[in-house]
Amino acid sequence: MASDSNSRTARAVSARPARRTLLRTALTGAAAVGAGLAVAAPAAATASTRPVGPRPTTPGQALTALASGNRRWRTFRQQHPDESHTVRQELVSGQHPFALVLGCIDSRVPPELVFDQGLGDLMTVRSGGEVLDEAVLGSVAYGVLELGIPLVMVLGHQSCGAVRAAVEADQSGEQLPAHIQYLADQIKPAIDHTKEGDARVDATIDAQVRLVRARLAAEPDLAEKVTSGALAIVGARYELGSYRVHQLV
Repeated sequence: MASDSNSRTARAVSARPARRTLLRTALTGAAAVGAGLAVAAPAAATASTRPVGPRPTTPGQALTALASGNRRWRTFRQQHPDESHTVRQELVSGQHPFALVLGCIDSRVPPELVFDQGLGDLMTVRSGGEVLDEAVLGSVAYGVLELGIPLVMVLGHQSCGAVRAAVEADQSGEQLPAHIQYLADQIKPAIDHTKEGDARVDATIDAQVRLVRARLAAEPDLAEKVTSGALAIVGARYELGSYRVHQLV
C-alpha cells in the first residue's frame, strides 16, 4: 500500500508541470487571440466610408453603385462600407437605403455581400424564387413609398432550388410538402415549356425574374413613380460561378 501511495504521489507531482505547461499555452493562445481582436477592431472601425461619392438618390446612380459594388465583390476587392461605429450611431435616428433588392432566400446570394454594401445601404426582401405575396408586396411598397427608395431590383440566380422544385413538380405532377407547394404554384406561370431538362430550369429562372418585375411595375403606386422617373424597377441575375450580376431585359 505504501508503495502504491508513493507511486501515485510521484505521478501527481510529475503531472503538475505538464498541467502548468498546458495552462500557460492556453493563456498564451488566449492572449494572442485577444491581441488579434484588439488590433483588428480599429481597422474594422475605420474602414467603412462610402466607396463611391455621396449616397445615390436617383435610379441611375443607384444602379451604378450596385454595379460598382458587384465589381468589387467579384474581383475580391470588397470595401465593406458603412460598418463603422459612426455609421451605426447615425443609423439609430433613421435609415435612407438607396436600393431595394427582392431576391431569393438562397444562402449563397446575400445582397449586401454580392453588392459590397453595408448598414443602411440596401433594403432586402427575400422569398423562395422571389415569389410575390401580400407581405412581399407590402414590404416593397414600404421601401418605395415611405422611404423614397429610387431603385427596386428583382434578383434571381443561377441554380435556383425553388425554381427547380417548381419545374420538377410540374413535370411529375407530384405535390410538394407543406407550404413549398405554394412557392411552386406561384412560379409555375413562368415555366418555360419550350426547353427541356436543365435548360428549362435555367430559362425559368430568367422568366420568373421578368414576371415578378412586370407584376411590380404594374402596381399602380409603383407605376406612378416609374412614370415620373423617381423609380426604376429592374430584373437581374447572379451567376454563382462568376459572382457576376447582370441585368435582364
